[in-house]
Amino acid sequence: MARDANPSSVEWVESGGGPLIAIPEVVLPFWTGADGDELASDYDRACEVEGFIGLLPVGNTTALVLGDDPAATAYLPEHGTFVRWCAGESERELLAGVPAALDTAAWEREVSWEVPGTVMLFDAAWPGEESTKTGHLRIALDPGRYAVRAAHVKPGPETWMGLVQLRRLGR
Repeated sequence: MARDANPSSVEWVESGGGPLIAIPEVVLPFWTGADGDELASDYDRACEVEGFIGLLPVGNTTALVLGDDPAATAYLPEHGTFVRWCAGESERELLAGVPAALDTAAWEREVSWEVPGTVMLFDAAWPGEESTKTGHLRIALDPGRYAVRAAHVKPGPETWMGLVQLRRLGR
């Protein structure tokens, strides 16, 4: 992944090899990551999510798991979309392909995600209370219900990405 010499305003989060998770800030203390006394940790639960996206209960709400590929991920608020960098020569090239990718994506089944507000995106292996000690993104979302859909798209011969789009439902 070749980041451009001129840093963009886009921040990327990477994992150590497992899924990323977007957890509402209000329940971060309940996410234990790979730690835990139980037979299966929260991280193990996140790893069991099949496909590009899935929801897991955390506290009294749910978290969104970005599964399938541990690709570097950014959130583009102007598109309401997580972009997952699977392949591309440069950040500029990848980001330039996002509008066309959104228009041509073959979206998978949507899930409905109830969000109480701001979420934190980070490596699911980390405990929630320690998420700010590693690569993370704080994403301000309005409270409410969102339709979440995902796709893998190849907008160019050497560029492909995962997309996870959030669309606010009813106000």
